[in-house]
Amino acid sequence: ARGDYQLVVEELEPKGIGALQLQFQQLKEKLAKEGLFDERHKVPIPFLPTRIGIVTSPTGAAIRDILNIARRRFSNVEMVINPVKVQGEGAGSEIAQAIRQFNELKNIDVMIVTRGGGSMEDLWPFNEEVVARAIYGSEIPVISAVGHEIDYTISDFVADFRAPTPSAAAELVIPKKEDLAKTIATSVTRLKNALTNQIGVLKERLVTLKDSYVLRQPLNIIIQYEQRIDDLEKGLAIRIDHIVKLRGGN
Repeated sequence: ARGDYQLVVEELEPKGIGALQLQFQQLKEKLAKEGLFDERHKVPIPFLPTRIGIVTSPTGAAIRDILNIARRRFSNVEMVINPVKVQGEGAGSEIAQAIRQFNELKNIDVMIVTRGGGSMEDLWPFNEEVVARAIYGSEIPVISAVGHEIDYTISDFVADFRAPTPSAAAELVIPKKEDLAKTIATSVTRLKNALTNQIGVLKERLVTLKDSYVLRQPLNIIIQYEQRIDDLEKGLAIRIDHIVKLRGGN
């Protein structure tokens, strides 16, 4: 009853989500100071890519959503999947390696790094420093689409563009073929109308020129100028004669 109980604490750290949240915040602050999130390093996403690289699990919901949207919107776009683990030990290293491989091959126009929703632990590979530095070092534009709309990862801050979901990433990077066809048809119609109007204006000018006095009686113009030269010549002779007489009189 009179015994003592003592704890000697050498280190304390938050448990569970608290520990991960602290890790997330510390890495975010570190990378922000290094400039990995700066807007000046981000590059625009191509308007109509012909080949899209996807770094994700080949069996997850994210890739199914992206492929379904791609087939509906623009089936001509080619998809190249670099399969990786998207959670668990070693997933971060696989994701980073896949990003570097796409850059070495240089065979895609844009890259989507993605996975579906999950807990913070499930999404953690996209918070790893190795993934952040691989995205930052990518010469290919990178879209980060990790989890649901409310989920934010370090990958989102480093990437050139953050999509709230995998489906949103597909809609962002793949325009609707029908919309493009309508835009082209409208542009062709406007171009035809502009050319028709311009041709009409030029035709009117041509008719006006054809009916002008100069083109109908071109020799008359020459005769008029010849007469003008004669008049100037006579006038000049009279002035010279007058000047000579005045000086002779002096």
